Amino acid sequence: MIQTKRTAAAGTVSADLTLRKHSGHRVMATSLALAISGAMVSHLHAAEEEVNLDTLVIEDTGIQAEANPYAEEAAPYKARVLSDSRHTREIADTPQTMTVITKSAIEDSGKTELKDILAAQPGITLGTGEGGNSFGDRYIIRGYEARSDIYTDGLRDPGLITRETFALEQIEIAKGPSSTFAGRGSTGGAVNSVTKKANIWDDFTTVEGGLGTDAFQRYTLDSNKVLSDELAIRFNGLYTEAEVPDRAPAEKRREGALLSGVYQPLDEFKVLADYYYARSDDRTDPGTFMNNGKPDDDAKYVGQSGLDFQETGADIFTLGFEWELGDGVKLENKSRVGSTDNSYIVTAYSSRSGGTRSFGGWQENDYIGNQTNLTIDKMWGDVRHTVIVGGEYANEQTDAGGYSATPSSVVVDPYNPDNNAWNGTKTRSDKQSALELETVSAYVMDTITLNEDWEVFGGARYDRFDYALNTEERTGRGGVIIPAATYEYDDGFWNGHLGVVYSPWEHGNVYVSWSTSSNINGGEADAVTNCGYGGLCVDDAGNYAQAEPEQSTNWELGTKWNLLDHRLLLTAAVFQTTKDDVIEGGNDSYQTGGSLNTGKNRVHGVELGLSGNITDKLSGQVGAALMDSETLESYNEENEGRPKANFAEKSANAQLRYQLTPAFAFGGTMTYSSEMFGGQPDEGASGNIKLDGYTVYDLFASYRFNEQFDLRANVQNIFDEDYYTAVYRGGSIVYKGDARNAQLTARYKF
Repeated sequence: MIQTKRTAAAGTVSADLTLRKHSGHRVMATSLALAISGAMVSHLHAAEEEVNLDTLVIEDTGIQAEANPYAEEAAPYKARVLSDSRHTREIADTPQTMTVITKSAIEDSGKTELKDILAAQPGITLGTGEGGNSFGDRYIIRGYEARSDIYTDGLRDPGLITRETFALEQIEIAKGPSSTFAGRGSTGGAVNSVTKKANIWDDFTTVEGGLGTDAFQRYTLDSNKVLSDELAIRFNGLYTEAEVPDRAPAEKRREGALLSGVYQPLDEFKVLADYYYARSDDRTDPGTFMNNGKPDDDAKYVGQSGLDFQETGADIFTLGFEWELGDGVKLENKSRVGSTDNSYIVTAYSSRSGGTRSFGGWQENDYIGNQTNLTIDKMWGDVRHTVIVGGEYANEQTDAGGYSATPSSVVVDPYNPDNNAWNGTKTRSDKQSALELETVSAYVMDTITLNEDWEVFGGARYDRFDYALNTEERTGRGGVIIPAATYEYDDGFWNGHLGVVYSPWEHGNVYVSWSTSSNINGGEADAVTNCGYGGLCVDDAGNYAQAEPEQSTNWELGTKWNLLDHRLLLTAAVFQTTKDDVIEGGNDSYQTGGSLNTGKNRVHGVELGLSGNITDKLSGQVGAALMDSETLESYNEENEGRPKANFAEKSANAQLRYQLTPAFAFGGTMTYSSEMFGGQPDEGASGNIKLDGYTVYDLFASYRFNEQFDLRANVQNIFDEDYYTAVYRGGSIVYKGDARNAQLTARYKF
């Protein structure tokens, strides 16, 4: 018989919905959370959990009725399970480093963009292109490019856009290669955003309004309506606008909506659907530039009003079902059809030329995806197996072009923007490239509970893809005419994942894991044929250069401890990721040709984490990463021995919340990063371009007047620290962190 601590982590046993329907709203919501999270237990154990929950004092924890269903009960900073049902065990029993930011942690932080939340996490830095981040958010996890390793509800998120948090339940960061789950990429890790879902247990409507410095205003609506015992809908809406703190005329203006529904005609079967809408109209801040090897703190130039812009959009529809077939068998399917677009012009000052240069482009992405999973959770003899057999289909089509500005360069005063006037014109080009990437994948995973102390996870995945890129005749750097061309190739690769968990203690375990991943040549849709940026590599004659996929392998040894009645999770892990067959840019990353499969690099380190309730009143999420990187092989011997670019050897984040009274709570956040060097991805950092380390502090406080109304105040960067988060390889683009800013947010629940 499986012991209780293992049964509690199971993910496919059917729920007793009949019992839940007659247990009161609070217990029903909690039971639904168990069902959705995939961590359900036997009927007897579920009933025991419900009895315990009746003693919970909601006022002392700040938990709302629409609380995150994946979080630990009464520990809002601690996630208990992941939303992806393929992770069949609780986070504490999963042999991999997982950082999860819950809805409560997101709200307390006051950060509203996925980029800002991820940049504060240990082991994650931001990347920049020559035009800043105008092509969309760009993340580097454990030193490796991850801008295409972004997922929403377990399916790859199409396009390169700026992502908001208004409709998110939690953010899940899986560290290290995990292509068994993710498919191509995910060398350093993958990010999964979990959206808010409709539920059939509770009617509520919550409205929020916020005002702040730098012309900040933000309004959100979250409303769940139970239409019948079988049907419910939920609507999340957003409107926000603000100047970039102390960087006007740089500004942001966003609107969005998520409409979701659930139909559950049977206890064992439900259908889920949602539609996501997002629009942004921004004026991007390209940051500052280097002077004598240091960012110029005095420069204020952030682009010219009337010319600079960035507009993005997303329309994404998802439909799926979950079907408990009985006897431990479950079938799930979800399909997604989406389109995104991103258009921009950014002008950035160059200290080398004494003027500005305009960067412009547009990209439209259409995406179709499907994922099917069959889970079988059974005892085979004396051993429990949780087997998942699944497959995925994805088709991504990306059209891209450019913008031209006249004049393209003009002398400006970067220290007195009011002295500058540029009445330029912009022109959108026709389509210059069209990429289609079709992928068919199959995988099998098995979590084997050998006994009370030992559990083994293993998985294998095969991905087969067809790649087609068409480029129109265009003018390249230096006025060189690049003729039209068509590139096509197909390939396939295997990846695997293996983990062993040893749990001789009641509340803790140790584990070891091994995992792999593959990055295909040309996998970054925005790079086209810029080989050194992840685009397709071709030879001097314009032919596809036959580069092999880059291969990564990760080893991890760790321990996890569930303490204080499972309300505090402590984690520690040492890891090493080695990337072979690295495709380098050669002597000029802008050229189509590169140095193929000539590089090799390695990142190793230790990562520590804490999340949950430290005491009855003190909650926290704390993490730290100490890492080292090295270029082991390169086409250029001078690169060997250098660290990776935009890589922080030391980083840490601590967010603490203290519930002083049932009504009043306060807390703060500390974010630390050590120095970083500029350079090209996977080629070794440039020692001449360096950003100093920084430490930034934020504060927040909240007061609940009654069950319906509360206020929250946030002050970001309270000491107004000048700090920089990323640097382009030549130093002409340096991201500047936000100056001090403050917001006050009121929330009312009907």
